Amino acid sequence: MERMSALKDKLKADLTASLKSKDEVRLRTVRMALAAINVEEVAGKEARQLSDDEVIKVLTKEAKKRREAAEAFGNAGRKEQAEAELAEQAVLEEYLPAQLSDEELAELVEAAVAETGAAGPQAMGQVMKAVNPKVAGRAEGGRVAAAVKARLAK
Repeated sequence: MERMSALKDKLKADLTASLKSKDEVRLRTVRMALAAINVEEVAGKEARQLSDDEVIKVLTKEAKKRREAAEAFGNAGRKEQAEAELAEQAVLEEYLPAQLSDEELAELVEAAVAETGAAGPQAMGQVMKAVNPKVAGRAEGGRVAAAVKARLAK
């Protein structure tokens, strides 16, 4: 069997630590994150170990779910559930790389546009393909797409 990713090792260690310290929010969140990682590992034709980059993608997706759920609960006037989702999101973000600032994202998009020689909105896919590997979990896809769209509209 392949070596487990360092990030997954850390999550498992944190699960044990939060169990001992009776940190309910962290325990619930880390347990959910590990479950999502396990689901991803057995998805597809063959079970496999995820790399750290793949674990980051799973955690990013889970953090996005928490943010969207918190927004939905907030809009429905369910303040306690919204706060619980935001608490879980905060725990997940501790495991994710630091998010890019708008300026850093704009620089990466600008470099990708120069690299691909893209012009006009029809080149969006080409630029996204070039910029996504450079962003890798440090900015949400929607933010990246908006930055690319804004740059190509100039």
